[in-house]
Amino acid sequence: MSNILYIVVPCYNEQEVLPETSKRLREKVQTLRQGGKIDADSRILFVNDGSKDATWEMIQKLHEENSVFSGVNLSRNRGHQNALLAGIAVAAEHADMIVSMDADLQDDVDAMDRMIDAYEAGNDIVYGVRSSRQKDTFFKRNTAQLFYRMLHFLGAEIVYNHADYRLLSRRAAKGLLSFEEVNLFLRGIVPMVGYQSTTVTYERGERFAGESKYPLGKMVAFALEGVTSLSVKPIRMITMGGLFVCLVSLGMLIKAFVDYANGNVEPGWTSVIISIWVLGGLQLFAIGIIGEYIGKTYMETKRRPRYLIESVLLDAVEQEDTPGRE
Repeated sequence: MSNILYIVVPCYNEQEVLPETSKRLREKVQTLRQGGKIDADSRILFVNDGSKDATWEMIQKLHEENSVFSGVNLSRNRGHQNALLAGIAVAAEHADMIVSMDADLQDDVDAMDRMIDAYEAGNDIVYGVRSSRQKDTFFKRNTAQLFYRMLHFLGAEIVYNHADYRLLSRRAAKGLLSFEEVNLFLRGIVPMVGYQSTTVTYERGERFAGESKYPLGKMVAFALEGVTSLSVKPIRMITMGGLFVCLVSLGMLIKAFVDYANGNVEPGWTSVIISIWVLGGLQLFAIGIIGEYIGKTYMETKRRPRYLIESVLLDAVEQEDTPGRE
C-alpha cells in the first residue's frame, strides 16, 4: 500500500526559522522513510503566504538542493488559514496522508510517528493535542481555556487544546476542500468532516526564532472569527437578552403605576440616566454582533476566491499561474 506523506507548512516572514525547520523536517522524513512508514515520494510542502522577507527565495533554494522540498507561492498574503488550505489542496492531489503544522517548530515533529500509526490503524483524522499549557504565559493560558469553553458553550464542535497540527487522509482532505466557506476557521470545520478520528498528545515547545504571527489583536480577531463562523447562538442570546429587558421594563412600569397610586412619586434622575446608558449599551452591543454576521454573509455571497496560487514547485517542475480554488 502506498503511504505518501505531504507535510504542509504555511509560512509568513519565516526566514529566521526556516533553515532549522527545513533541517528538522528533512531529518524526520528521512527517518520515516528508512523505517518504512512513508513512501519515497513523500514531500515537505512550504506555502509562502505573501511574505515580505526572503522566505520564498529560501524555499526555492531548498527545492533546488533537495527535491524532498516543494513550494507553493500565493499571489499575496491571504492569512494563515487560507495558506494552509491552499497547501492541503495541492497536497491532496499527490498524497495519501497530509500533516499540517506551523513553521515555528512549536509543534513536536516526533509526534508524526504516532499520527502515522493512528492513520494506519484506520483513522482518517488525527488531531495533535497539547498535553499541557505550562509554557504559556498566565494571560494566554487562561484566555485560551476561556476561548475553548466559550466555543463549547456556544455549541461548536472543537477539539480542546488543538490548533492546526493534524493528519488528514486523502479522503478527509478532499472532504475538507468541499466546504466552501470564505470565512475559514479550520479547527471548527475539520471535525465537521466526520470519518474516524483520534488524538495524539504532545508537549508544545517555545518558538525557535522570529516573532509570533498572532499578537493580541489577531488572537482576538481569530477568536471572533471562530465564534461567528461556527455558531448562531450569540444572536439567540441577544433575543433572550431583549426578552429579559422587556420583562424587566414591564416590571418597572407596573412598579411605577403602583408608586403613583400610593403617592410615592419622587424625582429619579439617576435611575433614568442609568437606564438610558444600560439600554443604549445593550442596543449597540446587539447591533455589533448582528452586524458581524451580516458582514460575513456579505463576504460569502461575493464568492471571491479564498486564495490565488502564483507558482508551484513540485518535483523540480515549476507551474506558473495555477488558478486558485474557489
